[in-house]
Amino acid sequence: MARTMAAKAVETSPESDRFEDTPHPRENHNFFGHAEAERTFLLSYLSGHLPQAFIIGGRPGVGKATLAWRLARFLLANPDPATAAGEAKADLFVPPGHPVSHQMAAMAHPDFILLRREWNHEKKTLYTQIQIDDVRRASHMFQQAAGRGGYRICILDCAEDLNQNSANALLKLVEEPPPRSLFLIVAHRPGRVMATLRSRCQKILLKPLAAADIRDIVAALGPPWSGAGETKLQAAIARAQGSVHHALRLLGDQGIELDASLRRMLNDLPHIDWSQVHALADRITARNNGKDYEMMLAMIEDWLDARVRLGARTLQGACTRRLAPYALVWEKLGEAARETEIFNLDKRPLVLSLFADLAAAIEASSS
Repeated sequence: MARTMAAKAVETSPESDRFEDTPHPRENHNFFGHAEAERTFLLSYLSGHLPQAFIIGGRPGVGKATLAWRLARFLLANPDPATAAGEAKADLFVPPGHPVSHQMAAMAHPDFILLRREWNHEKKTLYTQIQIDDVRRASHMFQQAAGRGGYRICILDCAEDLNQNSANALLKLVEEPPPRSLFLIVAHRPGRVMATLRSRCQKILLKPLAAADIRDIVAALGPPWSGAGETKLQAAIARAQGSVHHALRLLGDQGIELDASLRRMLNDLPHIDWSQVHALADRITARNNGKDYEMMLAMIEDWLDARVRLGARTLQGACTRRLAPYALVWEKLGEAARETEIFNLDKRPLVLSLFADLAAAIEASSS
């Protein structure tokens, strides 16, 4: 009954791990750009020495969740490495018509569980964090015997959504897992995963997608993205920084124009043209304009990430002191965005204060 209800919920509730209107990773059997990482997983499995937990890291939109689901499907469809080796497996592909593919797509496989921010039916919104009760539900599955003597698998999407309580509960699971258990932890910034959890996982870092891979993904997704036209597609790919999510945002209405405007505003810092910031706030707070808001947050996080990485490479003894202002803005941005979502607050104050904080961070870093 519980599995049937879960499958029904998949059809009716918004999903925190689905990017806009694209197929969910559980529905996606295409995979582009990370053959080496896929081969690493396959060889580890065939050798019989698959670690109990992986952190699959990389920036949003490079295929981390798709790879996690691809590996989970493969292991559940091929529980015996000796049999799979005999069939000379070249990759982790499982056909869409395979029974395991159907079960995974319906969220109905008894040996699999997904941890993510779930839908709060009472408040009609997504939880802002993964709840400790969700981790306890995963713990219950791992206490059961696996079907066909195979694996029990948990995908966590994503690590950044754990709170302190749910992270500690997950750590206990990863520390003492039953035999043939596997945790696949998707992390946009693996270095920020709780150190004790990170130390118990093997890390696989996915590089930004190549331009050709993004082009292939857009083509596979079909309309409306594939119908954007060659000129717009080329511009989106050039600005996407290896993320198909960012490319798809750019292919949306006025996405490239918003990208150019935000880049100018960020590059002009610490100088602030407040008329432009107010115009951005008006655009962000317009009704049904959540995509622009998400694009703004993603671009500013990328800008902060680039600043920190550059500083870490070029600054000498004062590195920590000079980079601390950016870390503070990063933390404040995450907290403010979470509070805005929890309490359904007006986004305008967030936009205005954010640019003031970014300018102050540059000035503090330079002093």
